[in-house]
Amino acid sequence: MTYTSEIKEGILVVNLTGDLIGEDNGFTLLELVNDTISNKIIKCVINISDLRYINSSGIGVLITVLTKFRNKGGEVYLVKPSESVKKLLIITKLNAIFNVSEKIEEAILKLKEVS
Repeated sequence: MTYTSEIKEGILVVNLTGDLIGEDNGFTLLELVNDTISNKIIKCVINISDLRYINSSGIGVLITVLTKFRNKGGEVYLVKPSESVKKLLIITKLNAIFNVSEKIEEAILKLKEVS
């Protein structure tokens, strides 16, 4: 997995590409989240439209990211999951825990409404 990140309107926007299977790439993503939170940014959009595959370790990474932001009073939106990732979120009931949006801009607008 590779990722890019930027701060847009006070919100961390992360674009994930490839396979989210935990291991080293999950660790670097969590470091990014910790650095972002230490800079007082507590809202995050994760674009997962280019994720091909996600396993249980990858799900664990996403849950950890969500937990870190929510523990600081923030929120996370997942953007445009593929059909296979969408099915996985439904099977694991994580669709009830994560906010999901179809567009990055839409997720940013919703996060800006949250105080």
